[in-house]
Amino acid sequence: MNLWTVLIIILAFWGILYVLFGRKEEEEEGLAVDMFVIMWRTKKLLGFIDKIALKYRRFWKVYGTIGIIVGFGGMAFVFYMLIKSAFIAIKAKAQVAGVQLVIPGVTIPLWYGLIGLIVVMVVHELSHGVVARAEDLPLKSVGLVLFFVIPGAFVEPDEEELKKVPLVKRLRVYAAGSMANIVTALLALMLLNYALAPVLQPAGVEITQFDPKGPAINHLHEGDIIIGINGEQIKTIEDFLNFMNTTKPGQIIALEILRNGEKIIVKVPLGENPNNPEKGYLGVYPSQYVVSTIGYENIILPLAFALYWIYILNLGIGLMNLFPLIPLDGGRMLDETLKEYLPEKVAKPISFAFIGIGVLLLAINLIPAIRNLIG
Repeated sequence: MNLWTVLIIILAFWGILYVLFGRKEEEEEGLAVDMFVIMWRTKKLLGFIDKIALKYRRFWKVYGTIGIIVGFGGMAFVFYMLIKSAFIAIKAKAQVAGVQLVIPGVTIPLWYGLIGLIVVMVVHELSHGVVARAEDLPLKSVGLVLFFVIPGAFVEPDEEELKKVPLVKRLRVYAAGSMANIVTALLALMLLNYALAPVLQPAGVEITQFDPKGPAINHLHEGDIIIGINGEQIKTIEDFLNFMNTTKPGQIIALEILRNGEKIIVKVPLGENPNNPEKGYLGVYPSQYVVSTIGYENIILPLAFALYWIYILNLGIGLMNLFPLIPLDGGRMLDETLKEYLPEKVAKPISFAFIGIGVLLLAINLIPAIRNLIG
């Protein structure tokens, strides 16, 4: 099934859905369908959020205040990293992606990616809601959303009431989502490092993707596990990279591969490394392959991979949400802080400048990722 067929099916789905269920007025509860947006709202979870927020009100206020500090620090860090990666992308003539698209089943593993994204959305929105209620701000509803093909979740505060409260309370609410993502990422990393890492050991390098211009695509398969090269054992990605740094273009290497549980030898003539013409190039994107030292691999390995993607996605998306670009939380934090302390004629141009620079930085960093996806 090609890209155009998929797009036609998606557009037909949305067209039929809009004809059958579309309505212009938003309802406080239930299903609402607009063009390319489905929203399901409910008030049934508001009592649960109230219980958590009001019982530990002081904790959530401190949590929100720490979130403000983390939020502005993360904002500066993301801005710096995007500027840095933009210069690298320009220097490399837009061949290096500074920002990766998150598409389960395409750019990240399907099921682990979906698990990670669900955790991202739930902790992010729940944190917004809990901190809002701890500040006595009313919530209108909670729910789920589907934007074109991207699922999401939301907690809907009363925006009019939110505008009336002091700046510090608004900042706590805005910062709470990314704060929750970063905390979740750190918890996942701790579990991975201290609970699972001791029972895992590296056992080769798995091929996850190919460079279409590299030689490996004609000889190897995705999912192949490299366990040796030219008789030398390969257990870690570092082993693999160290060996490849000793190779030359045109050299034929013998790869010992695990494919569907069978060991085979595959000989591959190396190409020319695009970053260093004097070194050999295989053209693969490797990931670390691990095994359990205590067995139970059907439990331990999926749990480890799930925690890894929960860590990666919560950290990455949590930080990107702090990028100072409206409507992201970081953009709202910066915009409302500027309006609070500067005259409108000064604050507005600064906000527009951040929006312009932000859009430009995202474009420079995203174009290589989109090109790589299209091929």
